[in-house]
Amino acid sequence: MLANKKKVCVIFGGKSSEHDISLKSATSVINNLDKEKYEILTIGITADGKWYLYEGDVSKLESGEWENCNNKRAVISPDSADKAILVFDESGVTKIYPDIVFPVLHGINGEDGTIQGLLELSGIKYVGMGVLGSAVGMDKAFAKIIFKDAGIPQADWVLVRTENDFEGYIDEIEKKLGYPCFVKPCNTGSSVGVGKAHNRSELLSALTEAAKFDRKILVEEYIDGHEVECAVLGNFSPNAAEVGEILPTVEFYDFDAKYNDNSTVLQIPAKIPQETKEKIRELSLKAFKAIDGAGLSRVDFFVRYDNGEVVLNEINTIPGFTNISMYPKLWNAAGLGYSELLDELISLGEKRVK
Repeated sequence: MLANKKKVCVIFGGKSSEHDISLKSATSVINNLDKEKYEILTIGITADGKWYLYEGDVSKLESGEWENCNNKRAVISPDSADKAILVFDESGVTKIYPDIVFPVLHGINGEDGTIQGLLELSGIKYVGMGVLGSAVGMDKAFAKIIFKDAGIPQADWVLVRTENDFEGYIDEIEKKLGYPCFVKPCNTGSSVGVGKAHNRSELLSALTEAAKFDRKILVEEYIDGHEVECAVLGNFSPNAAEVGEILPTVEFYDFDAKYNDNSTVLQIPAKIPQETKEKIRELSLKAFKAIDGAGLSRVDFFVRYDNGEVVLNEINTIPGFTNISMYPKLWNAAGLGYSELLDELISLGEKRVK
């Protein structure tokens, strides 16, 4: 056993539509962190934004039962002279000094640069991308602009703003994209609020649903092809892992297919030509660097059935870390086990500079 374990603070939950996925991911991360190397602290954020130091059993995370334990309120101090977590109880304020924070937060208020900004102010090192990469990677519309400038092939799109009448966008969408098309809130992940429209009526319905989650909506052309993903790991000299393919048993890889449907098949490696895999790995690194990437990302693509063209779908800066998630599975296929992957991410976080 190491004499001085590193204090790793895992933050989970969050005020996000992906709150429950964070609980699943955090459970897997905590269970796979090497207890011989790390002293693990956990901060849970409720769906309404309350922060707590959670010192209970990790088995209570997924169900949400952790919230009913006798938790103490806790926050990260923005004072870089402290570099501390402030814990509040009846006797006053106690300070805890983590060596590094591991945000396992999906979606807004966690994956979008907000908590990264707080950690920059605090002076506490953390796992994953910085403020800029997180913010750009989270906002699908801005990411499109960056990737276009980088010369990365993408699905065509129309940006819809909810302050305008949806009817005003319909003609443009039908002329530019046609049917079917995909409708996505710009700032969610895990397929939350995503819909597939086959006609005008379904398009209006999908736009209405997406508007519940964001004021900006991305409507994209339908790509008939393999749905594949690549995992990226590193800072200045990142590496790309094996390429995996998703074979859902539903019409598209929605929220339930990602997290609840055990019938979805993850094919690793993907059954596509080797030269196509190499192209995907190359474009994954290009996309990662284009948004000033650091730490980790999962980069999603389509490979057209008709001509084999590789088309970028999106980048995920805090990908799912559940026991069925593609990111850790891809690195495992590349020879890096889950615990070793977490070790490397912590090391990269310690080395990351602005």
